[in-house]
Amino acid sequence: MPHRVAVLALDGLLPFELGIPARIFGRSLDPAPGNKGGKLYEVVTCSVRPPGPVRTDSDYAILVEHGPEALATADTVVIPASYGLGPVFEEGRLTEELAAALALIRPGTRMVSICTGSYVLAAAGYLDGRPATTHWSSADHFQRLFPQVRVDPDVLFIDDGDVLTSAGVAAGIDLCLHLVRRDHGSAVANEIARRTVVPPHRDGGQAQYIHRPVPEPQFATTTAARAWALGRLDRPILLRDMARQESMSVRTFTRRFREEVGVSPGQWLTQQRVERARHLLESSDLSIDQVARDAGFGTATSLRQHLQAALGVPPTVYRRTFRRASADTP
Repeated sequence: MPHRVAVLALDGLLPFELGIPARIFGRSLDPAPGNKGGKLYEVVTCSVRPPGPVRTDSDYAILVEHGPEALATADTVVIPASYGLGPVFEEGRLTEELAAALALIRPGTRMVSICTGSYVLAAAGYLDGRPATTHWSSADHFQRLFPQVRVDPDVLFIDDGDVLTSAGVAAGIDLCLHLVRRDHGSAVANEIARRTVVPPHRDGGQAQYIHRPVPEPQFATTTAARAWALGRLDRPILLRDMARQESMSVRTFTRRFREEVGVSPGQWLTQQRVERARHLLESSDLSIDQVARDAGFGTATSLRQHLQAALGVPPTVYRRTFRRASADTP
């Protein structure tokens, strides 16, 4: 049976965020030969009230066909942002209606928030003592309202196992793609990213807000250096060599790179090598030692350390988990 995702539509919802789970999960298809093209997720949208209209933050309402009982059947519950949270946002307190709906959720259900949907998770106690994020502009208010939550305002999303939170708007896409990748491997996630015309992967630790995401026209960019590095991930890459591709000093290159990408060159290289290793583990029969060399980590020990840090599992476990998902994917 497909994994069932229930998206909770609250009054004052933002239509863009509401549509993200349906777009990402609803278009994720099984690549396995015996069930090729079958849906991996079933997405239903529900309200805290019986079926009917739910107000948005725009000049229209949406008609929701499921009531709160859909939450009781969910494997994952997603709570998108809303500008109508009332006492949840102002006092950190659930309304009786919302509390009754959330009480229907089965223990062990995966809980996910997009943007300020994190307020609902925090008010319900799901984030007590746990790391979480929200939209950067609400982070200070969120921390004051919920001091028991370990708020990180600088990341795109946080995966804490059975509870995941994301920053604003497009970070919800990153988080949903991350969940598809976690559930079914990067081949499935990359395919839905291509269909959605979005980057297949932005690391959760990437900065939410880059002050100058697009360089000024008179400035050179670091695009050529990144392309050069991606073509030689299996070899040693020094910072001065990347800077030389752009005819910049190391200091200028490092500053410009962070302005454009949001992370340091070293962090970016590690992310790209982890992605390369994941692809090889899913799609090839190379030994762990060979995967480590081809991804640029050099040794199996280094690969294990980096994969464990990034994904929480060693290479052999990752390969065993996701081999089925990518077995029939070119």
